[in-house]
Amino acid sequence: MPSSPKNKLSNPNRQTQSTLLGAAFLMATSAVGPGFLTQTTVFTDKLLANFGFVVLLSILLDLGAQLNIWRIIAVTEKRAQDIANDLFFGLGYLLSALIVIGGFAFNIGNVAGAGLGIEVMSGLDVKIGAVISALIGIGIFLLPEAGKVMDNFAKWLGLLMLILIAYVVLSANPPIGEAITRTIFPQKFDPIATITLVGGTVGGYITFAGGHRLLEAGVKGADALPLVNRSATMGILVTSFIRYFLFLATLGVVTAGLTLGKENPPASVFQLAAGQTGYRLFGVLMWSAAITSVIGSAYTSVSFLRTFHSSLEKNHRFLTVGFIVISTVLFLWIGKPVQILVFVGTLNGFILPIALAVMLIAARNKRLIGTYKHPVWLQLSGWLVVLIMSGMAFKALI
Repeated sequence: MPSSPKNKLSNPNRQTQSTLLGAAFLMATSAVGPGFLTQTTVFTDKLLANFGFVVLLSILLDLGAQLNIWRIIAVTEKRAQDIANDLFFGLGYLLSALIVIGGFAFNIGNVAGAGLGIEVMSGLDVKIGAVISALIGIGIFLLPEAGKVMDNFAKWLGLLMLILIAYVVLSANPPIGEAITRTIFPQKFDPIATITLVGGTVGGYITFAGGHRLLEAGVKGADALPLVNRSATMGILVTSFIRYFLFLATLGVVTAGLTLGKENPPASVFQLAAGQTGYRLFGVLMWSAAITSVIGSAYTSVSFLRTFHSSLEKNHRFLTVGFIVISTVLFLWIGKPVQILVFVGTLNGFILPIALAVMLIAARNKRLIGTYKHPVWLQLSGWLVVLIMSGMAFKALI
């Protein structure tokens, strides 16, 4: 099993630190898309303060999935599809098919959300805004230093989203005491909300986004695991802060007796909490969330295809551009119903136990991991996530 230089990983330089942050924010901003915003507001409106418990449970499940998958990718120094194919030939193709299909479905909503954000900010038609956003995403992948630009783009827009949502929380004046109480002691629980949240945060392509990015940047091998742990945890924490802030903002609006709009629930949260200024700020938030998710979805989905043939590897940038173009064309043709944004999160929640189970089995295969021993507590937590998500998926089906 190959290893990485110890000196670089035990004493990470500025560039390595930037890569760790970039991978964390790539994962986080890939998760925080239009579907993420819609799911959070819809379920808060339904469960009120009890939704805090769903958020807390999803954070724990997210960490169990994320740490396992990122560490196994780093130790094997292979992308997830290659690990799966080495485990059982053909399994990698199946996993890739599931990830890419889910990524396409997500990206239709992402492109739609980017167009909506521009419409709210400027008044331009949604479809024109979607095309402009797609061109920005395409431009990033055509740059010579595309990886570094993508890292910085995700970091700065991720920080901007945190600031915007924090402002709206202050404006909404939510019942924080009740929210904290119900986060720990809920009166009501919804398994579909949980599987949707976990699926929207680490389901499908999202949980592999940062792991594949670190691998490409050279942060790999057993010596890199402390850095991988730090980056993975940071990504989940950023996502969780954004989710909980949006939950508090929505709760403040709903408990004040105000009604969320059916067409665009998260936009109505911002408008009801902070007036017209809040509505404009929502446009900035929606665009930031959507464009970073467009980039994350395209990058990660294509990373599941590029190792299958040398021509795919050689032309992966153009493959990524094509992914964005097709997603945009499909949006212009299909549209952007709120129901699709919620459903896709649920779909990715079904994919997660399959993908995680494959990685956990690989963690026991000495041919793939060499002398590395995957921590027992991580194995147990990973299989617990698989069982919980499979059980909730089964319950959601029946």
